[in-house]
Amino acid sequence: MRGLDYTALAIVIIGAVNWGLIGFFRFDLVAFIFGNMSWISRIVYALVGICGLYLLTFFGRISDRSVNS
Repeated sequence: MRGLDYTALAIVIIGAVNWGLIGFFRFDLVAFIFGNMSWISRIVYALVGICGLYLLTFFGRISDRSVNS
């Protein structure tokens, strides 16, 4: 489970960096590497979204740890 957590966190950080590049410089790194809305870039965007949703479970796990401590 811990490996999945770290993998999801790494993917979401990559997605956050990409959104920062879009916001500050209008540069979409995923589209630059894989093409604008190609099937690979859509998979990358979908993975970032799925990992972001998965990381929402961290809130529940963090509150469980604080109650058990």
